[in-house]
Amino acid sequence: MGGLAQLLPVLVIGLLGGVAVGLQGPISGAISQRLGPVASSFIIHLGGLVASAALLIVLGGQEIREWRSLPRPFLMVGVLGLLLFISLSVTLPRIGAANATALLIAAQLVLALIIDQYGWFGTPQQSITASRVIGVVLLFAAGYFLSR
Repeated sequence: MGGLAQLLPVLVIGLLGGVAVGLQGPISGAISQRLGPVASSFIIHLGGLVASAALLIVLGGQEIREWRSLPRPFLMVGVLGLLLFISLSVTLPRIGAANATALLIAAQLVLALIIDQYGWFGTPQQSITASRVIGVVLLFAAGYFLSR
């Protein structure tokens, strides 16, 4: 039972993250409709910056002083956030929240399989297996049925 007790907080945090993403997409889409995609991204990232700064203060800074030791490409990851918000601002108002989310998740899972296969970015290496591919195919099927 110790395994479940250790896994449960991880599952809850993962589900909370899913709820956050599920709410963030439609809200950012609404902001984007009023302000434009780049302005929406700026507002959203500014809110994230303020919240992150507050958490860093509460948590004693964690290891923020070590930021210079990160590989330079890692410092550009915020650009990926901009691309995410622009893609949401284009897809969400045109195809709806469920379809836009299905597209994002499908792309994430395909990329995640590749990242796991090679253990990129310090992730545990996990081979692409038939069952993992079937899982992605089923998600694509779900996306298809969501769009009907």
